Amino acid sequence: MPTKPQKQLIRKLLKSISNKRARIVIEHILKHGHITTEELEKKYGYNHPPRAARDVREAGIPLETFRVSSSDKRSIAAYKFGDLTQIREGRLQGRRTFPKKFKDELLTNSEGKCVICSGRFETRYLQIDHRIPYQVAGDSQEAELNSKDFMLLCGSCNRAKSWSCEHCANWQNDKISKVCLACYWAKPDEYLHIALREIRRAEILWNESEVEAYERLKQSAIQSQQAIPEYVKKIISAYLNDAGIA
Repeated sequence: MPTKPQKQLIRKLLKSISNKRARIVIEHILKHGHITTEELEKKYGYNHPPRAARDVREAGIPLETFRVSSSDKRSIAAYKFGDLTQIREGRLQGRRTFPKKFKDELLTNSEGKCVICSGRFETRYLQIDHRIPYQVAGDSQEAELNSKDFMLLCGSCNRAKSWSCEHCANWQNDKISKVCLACYWAKPDEYLHIALREIRRAEILWNESEVEAYERLKQSAIQSQQAIPEYVKKIISAYLNDAGIA
């Protein structure tokens, strides 16, 4: 639990934090000592609790994640203040607001698509994200804006990346930038691991005129009594074997 002086400091800093989710999490922890993902979902209506916790961390206040039992006895995540000597007061305005010109540059680089799934979305639905999580690289990526350090993600991929990164040992402990740069979530076209696990991943979207092909694939998978991802892997493996590709 924070000491009385630390609580006073946090309450003082709260006045500078404009992010509503971050404020709610901080105020709840000040009052109760911690906040659970169940409370974030059921009490405050946040369907993606790690995003709310990330808002606090991005505001410069460290959080620790630990496990507790939910109301139905499941093991769930909870958050409490971390080492409060590590508060980064320079981050108290929350996530950085990027110039429109910078986002336009990223749009050009990605051809207007999400870097992870290659889906095309309206510009307002594409979010600027650090290739290396802020919690790992800190301010080094923002001292001088470089488009190589950022990418555009759709909301779904951004949430998936957040969840994966927050459960990665490098994110939680070591915080080595080079490890992140070798990860799928930083460079999906050239990577060695996904959150330190030896995994390969392919995101496939069927858009508009391609939907008919997807429906045929779906029906064929159902007839084969296989889930679509497993069926797709089976088709690809058969094609590679037939084509003699080692």
